Amino acid sequence: MTQSGPPTTAHRVQEFRFKWQGINSTGCLKSGVLIATEMSAARAALKQQRITPIKIINQGRAKPAALRATDVTTFSRQLASLLQAGLPLLAALEVIASSHPRPPLSRVIHALARAVAQGQHLSTALADYPQFGPMYCQLVAVGEASSALAPLLAQLAKHREQAAVQRAKLRSALSYPSGVLILSLLITTALMVWVVPTFKQIFESFGAPLPAPTQMVLSLSSVIAHGIAPVTLVLGSGIFIAALGLRRSTALRTAYDHLLLNLPMIGPLLRQLAIARWNRALGTLLKAGTPLADAFNSMAKITNNAVFDQATYNILQRVQRGERLAHAMRATGCFPLTVLQPIAIAEESGSLDTMLNDLATLNEQQVDMRIATLANSAEPLIMIVLGLLVGGLVVAMYLPIIQLGNII
Repeated sequence: MTQSGPPTTAHRVQEFRFKWQGINSTGCLKSGVLIATEMSAARAALKQQRITPIKIINQGRAKPAALRATDVTTFSRQLASLLQAGLPLLAALEVIASSHPRPPLSRVIHALARAVAQGQHLSTALADYPQFGPMYCQLVAVGEASSALAPLLAQLAKHREQAAVQRAKLRSALSYPSGVLILSLLITTALMVWVVPTFKQIFESFGAPLPAPTQMVLSLSSVIAHGIAPVTLVLGSGIFIAALGLRRSTALRTAYDHLLLNLPMIGPLLRQLAIARWNRALGTLLKAGTPLADAFNSMAKITNNAVFDQATYNILQRVQRGERLAHAMRATGCFPLTVLQPIAIAEESGSLDTMLNDLATLNEQQVDMRIATLANSAEPLIMIVLGLLVGGLVVAMYLPIIQLGNII
């Protein structure tokens, strides 16, 4: 038995922020802030901490809890372990909520436990928190309907852990060379602004014509020194406006992601990573028993790439009109033949979920190899750039001194 669609969003219980003062079990005066649904719940929470309240002030509605991706993964792994150990769902939620050290996650789990105690499905309660996402809620709904919640949560946790490791590798491979190059450009700019003008005064005292490379560096130094303030202002404003536009404009975000996918070296890596996530998400949903159309409804923003998000929507429209999945995927232009051909065969043989998961595993392995290649090729690239920047600057500055020595 499966649930035919993603769970509907229930009305979230409003939480309030309470500032309190009280006396603990040793007689010391304590104060703090806690989040609760009402005054009585705040008093009960303080009593559980063995604090006798003196004053409790309601400071108004509390902001929604800010969950991190690692919070969702941790929650999934812990809940799966407790359910597999035989604990009922409500008891497992209460154990995690009372033992978790991070207040935002503990607060969310307490809210989930309240919702489950009131008779809501866990998937319905999770839909109140966008950090879990439609796919997560859909799989939890399937797990509840099929009495297979524990293994599905364990599978979700495993996939999230693997994705986190892959993101960390990619971030490391990109951040190290980028950081070194940015630092070298900043140092070069500082030399051009403060050090090169000193050489200019020395060269002017020679009274001899300067070599072309030296003249070029001196001219560039003058331009940078006079234009660094307006250029920095314009560049900073441009970055801020671009970031704001990417956040608010779907068309701009799609154009930006399309540009990233077509960059040399980085583009193929990002494309393969998106394909791996897409295949893994669809394969997992189909293996859990979700109908194909409902699976696409749960895959919004699963790849973190607007181009693939639009492709997912287009594929859904075509599949609903009766097209085969492989044909609909081909029409988007996002998937290579190495993905399309096995999917077409799997559709005929009725093993689509298995094929999608196998393709996801293969693409994840290829992503790891691309990341390793990128990291290995970054070091010589950094050395070349640093050599050109520093070496070129040193040679240009010392050429007049060398020429003067030859004349003397």
